[in-house]
Amino acid sequence: MNKIEHIGIAVKDLKAANELYTKLLQTESYKTEKVKSEGVETSFFKTGESKIELLAATSEDSAIAKFLAKRGEGIHHIAFEVDDIKAEMKRLKAEGFELISKRPKKGADNKLVAFLHPKSANGVLVELCEEIKAGEENIPIGDEVWEDL
Repeated sequence: MNKIEHIGIAVKDLKAANELYTKLLQTESYKTEKVKSEGVETSFFKTGESKIELLAATSEDSAIAKFLAKRGEGIHHIAFEVDDIKAEMKRLKAEGFELISKRPKKGADNKLVAFLHPKSANGVLVELCEEIKAGEENIPIGDEVWEDL
């Protein structure tokens, strides 16, 4: 793992949260994006080398909506940058970590993503992120493009 890529924060109202984080960080969000497959709208802030991802539910059955209903607003996950997401998933599986999905998928901010179950990481939802490289931007979203690990 190269570094902490971002910290994900679940919010009820993305517009209000954007205003709050703009004041807090003294910078505007550099990107907002809907990820239909996850039922979320995201907003990214960068301060120094660090990034914050705000996540708001766009559907009542999304993971973020369930998180907000159970725990309220707050830190949802920590994401780590990796060079090769499939290799890292295989390594972590061999180390005994439980993967939430068997294949990486397209996420927000031009990333391939995969998650480790919180019960195998001391209650923390861990996201692995690999930058989608030039020429790979049109990878379809969905499991059909990946082999099981």
